Amino acid sequence: MKQTALITGASSGIGYALAEIFAEKGHNLILVARRETNLITLATRLKKENGIEAYVIPCDLSKPDASKSLYLEIKGLELTVDLLVNNAGFGDFGEFHELDWQKQADMIQVNITALTQLCHLFLPEMKKNEYGRILNIASSGAFAPLPFMSVYGATKAYVLSFSEALAEEVKPLNITVTALCPGATETEFAETAQAEKSGFFKRKMPTPHQVAQYGYDKMMAGQTVAVHGLSNKILVTLMRLMPRKIVAKTSKHMAKGE
Repeated sequence: MKQTALITGASSGIGYALAEIFAEKGHNLILVARRETNLITLATRLKKENGIEAYVIPCDLSKPDASKSLYLEIKGLELTVDLLVNNAGFGDFGEFHELDWQKQADMIQVNITALTQLCHLFLPEMKKNEYGRILNIASSGAFAPLPFMSVYGATKAYVLSFSEALAEEVKPLNITVTALCPGATETEFAETAQAEKSGFFKRKMPTPHQVAQYGYDKMMAGQTVAVHGLSNKILVTLMRLMPRKIVAKTSKHMAKGE
């Protein structure tokens, strides 16, 4: 029987690439995002090319009741989620006190609350079935304070810490949790975050498919923390060794492109 993967934020970027990879590997899909048209087009193509089932559920995870509604809709379709991919998320760039508060609140809701609640909702069934794989998209920025992206960096630090703790909890249940930590990637992220001028996005970036393939492989292997890219691995190692004050200052200069 084919396993079913639930992928949030599947309409573009890393989530879109993950959907393609899961389909190529023969997994059935539940595709979730706000942009229904994009999802329908993707689902139709993946079903035709790979002989899988692909369900589309438009959902805005910034709404407080969205995760529970999504769960209930999936249960109504009598589907079992074997593989949970919490990819939905976004950032914002600028001085914190000048940024739109609602966007910050929505970011916390999507990046933290929705991700956490979806894990909470689907874990009992994974425990019952004695199998599950969870992939939470964090960031290489999870390892450092990020001036000018302070809320985003804090949300990803939460995702990393939560994933590491949860992975240890569920280890005896044949369930794994992986925190994928990519650096800047060729997606819509910078545009959505209004961070095109940030130094984080001025270097050569990997494609969403490269990051997604790495994330899929590490998820299926059960690796807990997966930092994508040699340069990011080196940077993360250095950040762990340096005093936090210096890390924050360095991040500030990188963000400003200095």
